[in-house]
Amino acid sequence: MKRTNANSASALAEPLSLPCGIEIKNRLMKSAMSEILGTVDNRPTESLCRLYNTFAWGGVGIAVTGNVMVDPNALGEPRNVVIEDDRDLAALEAWANAGKANNAHIWVQLNHPGKQSPKSLSPEPVAPSAIPFSAPTLRKFFNPPRELSPEEINTIIQRFAGSAAVVQKAGFTGVQIHAAHGYLISQFLSPQHNQRRDEWGGSIENRMRFLLEILGAIRTRVGEDFPVSVKLNSADFMHGGFSEEEALVVVTALAEAGIDLIEVSGGTYESPAMAGRKTEKTSTAKREAYFLSFAAKIKQTVKTPLAVTGGFRTSAGMTAAVAAGETDLVGLARPLAVDPDLPAKILSGEAYTSSVKPLKTGLSWLDKSAMLEVTWYEQQLARLAAGKPTQPDESVWLSLAKTMFTTGFQVFQKRRG
Repeated sequence: MKRTNANSASALAEPLSLPCGIEIKNRLMKSAMSEILGTVDNRPTESLCRLYNTFAWGGVGIAVTGNVMVDPNALGEPRNVVIEDDRDLAALEAWANAGKANNAHIWVQLNHPGKQSPKSLSPEPVAPSAIPFSAPTLRKFFNPPRELSPEEINTIIQRFAGSAAVVQKAGFTGVQIHAAHGYLISQFLSPQHNQRRDEWGGSIENRMRFLLEILGAIRTRVGEDFPVSVKLNSADFMHGGFSEEEALVVVTALAEAGIDLIEVSGGTYESPAMAGRKTEKTSTAKREAYFLSFAAKIKQTVKTPLAVTGGFRTSAGMTAAVAAGETDLVGLARPLAVDPDLPAKILSGEAYTSSVKPLKTGLSWLDKSAMLEVTWYEQQLARLAAGKPTQPDESVWLSLAKTMFTTGFQVFQKRRG
């Protein structure tokens, strides 16, 4: 359904009501990006308060945090924040209050990495099945996983629910379940990574059980009027992986279960479509966003509000997508990492084009890796968190050098501690 003139930013300024009854002030969402701004022992910091206060005053309707882990023994990166109880409630309240400035929403993305936990952090990571990564380069950095027992699966489900309850208590305005990008829930959804023969594997109905049980457990703890969203792959973009057809089955089940927002992304560490390494179709690329063709299929399937993240670079492209009803929210990640005031500029009527472009070293194996993008943008977020301007033209090689030094130092500190 066409809402307004695609040549004006008015479509992006319209509020959005979610099924739970909560209203979002505009259609621009800061999508999750890894920050690694927690302490060495995985607790929230003042840096996170400054960063999300910056995004709030920059004009976003919702800011979704980066990976917040539900288990201190299962980390995606050093200095991920972990929420498993209310020991850090005061710091979490400060973070929530900072992110709610300017009538913005701040949602915590809850995650478990599964086997996407580096060797330096996980001697024996866990997964639905004991299947290592297929890519030789990834096998260098990730240990082979151990298969989860049914009892462990149920424990993780309750960890998600417990973390969501703490998030609500701290004053955050919603949560997002990370079911994309090859992390644990995504691994359960994938027939390539989940080859179990019990009720958690096999058919798509069994493989999505883990996600639906997490959603149900969270709803039991937070109630019906607290926003619960999910980030879901349109596909894994891998032979034998999670497909679009299966994703639509999951979308339908999530809608029936009362999810408030579905954010569409795609890819894994092995096939990083979310970083722009692959796009669905040429027609989608011309419309900027990577996953709009799949978004159209969702729109034909359910009425649940939808966010599309990945590829948006111009105010015209963002406005056109919302005005045409292709998406309800525009998810922005990398553009906001270099220009947190982007929403305010666009909503003021500025014809905006982001400076974001693919990062290249000339080494094909490295340029294909999602980690090159992740670490470069983490460093831009760190500058914002320190109250410094971003450096959109920073050398990729300098960024890599910083990453190698910082990661080595953090691992040393963790082992020492």
